[in-house]
Amino acid sequence: MTSRKPLLALAAAGLALALPFSAQAHRAWMAPSFTVMSGESAWVSVDAAISNELFYADHRPMRLDGVVVMAPDGSTDKLQHALTAQYRSTFDVQLSKPGTYKIVSASSSVQASWTENGEVKRFRGTADEFLKQVPAGAAELKTIRGSNRIETFVTRDAPTDAVLKPTGKGLELVPVTHPNDLVSGEAATFRFLLDGKPAADLEVTLVPGASRYRAAPDEIKLKTGPDGAFKVTFPEAGMYWLNATARGGETGRGPGGPGMAPPAPGAAPTPNTPLAGDGFSASYTATLEALRP
Repeated sequence: MTSRKPLLALAAAGLALALPFSAQAHRAWMAPSFTVMSGESAWVSVDAAISNELFYADHRPMRLDGVVVMAPDGSTDKLQHALTAQYRSTFDVQLSKPGTYKIVSASSSVQASWTENGEVKRFRGTADEFLKQVPAGAAELKTIRGSNRIETFVTRDAPTDAVLKPTGKGLELVPVTHPNDLVSGEAATFRFLLDGKPAADLEVTLVPGASRYRAAPDEIKLKTGPDGAFKVTFPEAGMYWLNATARGGETGRGPGGPGMAPPAPGAAPTPNTPLAGDGFSASYTATLEALRP
């Protein structure tokens, strides 16, 4: 008798190869060991990675040089016992003060093209580097500005809201329901702001963790209203990955952009091509936990 297991395995492998890239997309996240704790000696451990499966480190670690711990009183705490390994980074946070902590990694970048002496010049780097390296008043200057924010929240004892205040820069989540007061089966409300203003008609994706044990990702798709707000009911207790991206104008994904394939080995260098126009891209990601009722 012929076993069906090898045939099923081959069929599954073929299906995986046929899946579009988006179905196997790499996602960045920071996942705390606990989101709600009590006691003066409370600590939390945080894993940070970029992975295929949510909250399972299977691709590469997230860099920690931009991670900041914001304490309930507005001060900044240090990462403790930080370590970067092959597939993940990890660190501890001592919750020495009562209240809510925000653990955040925020970055921004600029792409630019301009013409100098008849030649197209290209730049990609930070906003500070842009000001230093790109000539003021450059001819035919086009820029694409990007920002990325990754967050999670942890509370010791009673929740507070000081760290939830927006900065007015990039795409930010402003919780109406406290992020450490989420309960499965109960509705929660959040707002998105883009540079301090309501991010209307923004698509929001919410994905539960432990996806490796499910046949389907069980993504929840939502849209913000005119005030940037949206409501969601977490179907089950557990960790969730929340993500949204706002774009406008050109995003640099065409010829000469970051999605352009590298030249073949031995091929002549490709001349710089100008950006198609000005634009921006702002991304936000958070790890949230819904608790049991």
